[in-house]
Amino acid sequence: MKHFTFFLVAVAAMAGFVALIVPVSGQADGASAPYVTEIPQGYRDWRWVSSAHEAGKLNSLGAVLGNDVAYAAFRDNKLPYPDGTIIAALHYRNVPSDENNKVFGQAQSFVPGAPTNIQFMVKDSKKYAATGGWGFGHFANGKAGDAAFMKSCFPCHEKAKATDLVFTRYAP
Repeated sequence: MKHFTFFLVAVAAMAGFVALIVPVSGQADGASAPYVTEIPQGYRDWRWVSSAHEAGKLNSLGAVLGNDVAYAAFRDNKLPYPDGTIIAALHYRNVPSDENNKVFGQAQSFVPGAPTNIQFMVKDSKKYAATGGWGFGHFANGKAGDAAFMKSCFPCHEKAKATDLVFTRYAP
């Protein structure tokens, strides 16, 4: 049985996102890759956990989704996250909504623009022991990040030890 953890950040219509969510070929879950190499099926049916906005160069708007295990852990504030937790983050360019701003009479509304990537976190304390029990995945244009690219995930997430390497907070 495959276990995946996802970080999904998505807000609004996903019509433009289709190109990013196609299945990705790569190593199977049981293979030796120290990171997630396949996009988990069914993640779009997971529950919304939170939204995020990252300014600066990223200029990203997104939504975090979790599978049933992840959602229960977020809701119950259960740390560390149990094995089987999957978090998915869908990221989009943050763009102004000309249509909404016409209604408001000023620039104040922002919506998801072009998709940029999908990121995943999969909790499997045995398989991913070297990275704090988490497998990290990054997919852009339907392609998985390579080993060199993925090396930056754990050092960044390791700074969030108090929350089991997860940046997202549950938004009830």
